[in-house]
Amino acid sequence: MAERERSTRWWILATVCLAVLVIGINNTIVNITLPELGIQLGASTTALQWVVDAYVLAFAGLLLVGGYLADRYGHRRVMVIGLIGFAASSAAASTCTKVGPLIAGQAAMGVTAALIYPTTLAVIAAVFTDRGEKALAIGIWSGVSGVSIALGPLTGGLLLAHFWWGSVFLVTLPVAAVAIVASMIIVPEWRTPRPGRFDVIGAVTAASGLTLFVWAIIEAPEHGWTSRTIIGAFVIAAMLLSAFYTWERRNPAPLLDVSLFGNPRFAVACGAIATAFFGLVGLVFMIMFFFQIVRGYGTLRTGVATLPFAICVAAVSPLGLVLTRRIGNKIVVASGLACMCVGFLIAARIPVDAPYFGPVVLAMAIVAIGLALTTGPATDALISTVPPDKAGVGSAVNDTTREVGVALGVAVMGSVLSSIFRARIAEQWQAFGIAHELIEHGRQSVINALAVATELPEPIGAQAIQTTKLAFVDGMHAGAYTAAAITALGATCAAIWLPSRDAPDAASDVDTASAWRSDGRRQE
Repeated sequence: MAERERSTRWWILATVCLAVLVIGINNTIVNITLPELGIQLGASTTALQWVVDAYVLAFAGLLLVGGYLADRYGHRRVMVIGLIGFAASSAAASTCTKVGPLIAGQAAMGVTAALIYPTTLAVIAAVFTDRGEKALAIGIWSGVSGVSIALGPLTGGLLLAHFWWGSVFLVTLPVAAVAIVASMIIVPEWRTPRPGRFDVIGAVTAASGLTLFVWAIIEAPEHGWTSRTIIGAFVIAAMLLSAFYTWERRNPAPLLDVSLFGNPRFAVACGAIATAFFGLVGLVFMIMFFFQIVRGYGTLRTGVATLPFAICVAAVSPLGLVLTRRIGNKIVVASGLACMCVGFLIAARIPVDAPYFGPVVLAMAIVAIGLALTTGPATDALISTVPPDKAGVGSAVNDTTREVGVALGVAVMGSVLSSIFRARIAEQWQAFGIAHELIEHGRQSVINALAVATELPEPIGAQAIQTTKLAFVDGMHAGAYTAAAITALGATCAAIWLPSRDAPDAASDVDTASAWRSDGRRQE
């Protein structure tokens, strides 16, 4: 690698971390804006859900294709194109006066984010050829990824306290602009030297299969997990992904080398990443409702209340990689998931009137520490198994498993919470003698239930409000127990099957990576 690239690699890392910051903040900043959007744009609950889901669907469905395009046409080129498109889409979304164009803008941001995110990790894999430095760089990247997600609610709360809702789409523009300029100046270009023919069949089956799979996860709580629509969607998604797998095994120039999943270091690392984000985002989803609906916090106070996630992830992420270098990935990843399990068990005991500086902060902090110990070492394990000329697709696999975990976390834990909540409301409100139509309306959501309860005459109204909060917390407890079970299973799998160290031939990655010049050609 050229001397210039060696001397500037940490600046290159800072540049790609800026790009990660843009994507991560956008992942969660819109959630805290939804109530205001509903008022300002007159949007229904379903439309507000699609404001979030349009982004997630496009992002998760196209990550593999984005990584493949980066490997084929150049990591820097694709990242810059993605950043420009993301900034333009964000600016357009901030000017929307109707919910339809806003959903389209969110989908466009998801498409461009799928071009950006895989390239950031691929650039790190190409720039940092020393195994120790690469692990540290991946740890920093992972830490920024986790912190950026946690910063979304805080940033959104601050903006909504002083500006209009469109400001949440403009806040990332200066960061994106700096990342674009810095990328053009200091990030060198890499691409696969002999990419072969474009894998159209692989791209189509992967994108359509993943998109349909994520759609089914998102829509399952609304339609029912056993409904014909959802079962049909899962079946078709499975057929498409099976066709993708079969085609990739036979294709001499595949979108993804599916044989990588036969490597336990790769496969278990993917599962650990999905499990960790399943738990994190599911808890964030529930705790934000707990703060705003049950405890009555405003958007700014809610954002501040979620700061322990960001602080703990930022503080512990470097430690995760230090421990990995000393004792290996197995113990660190398994311990991280076990730590998250403990945090969820604490969250499952939070009462309605729990003080903030008590089990609430403790649960958030322990889950965030577990996340930091899991994701950096797991990402390092995954990337260490991928050939350098496929770093973009390898990064995309990491990101796809993460986004599937995010979608599953919200859908599964939200579904569990909703089921418990509806059952409790129906049972207890019937005992109060509340009219059937009011019960049916109230059990649709905690927001509806509180709206109905506040209109009821006393003392029934006060009792209905209290039982609504208790029903929500019961549902949150069930969701937290679900996350605890999933992370405990993930910790067990990591402890059994995740190798502690790189395979003996992984050391050759350094020599292989250094053999590629910045113009994508093999050094002689």
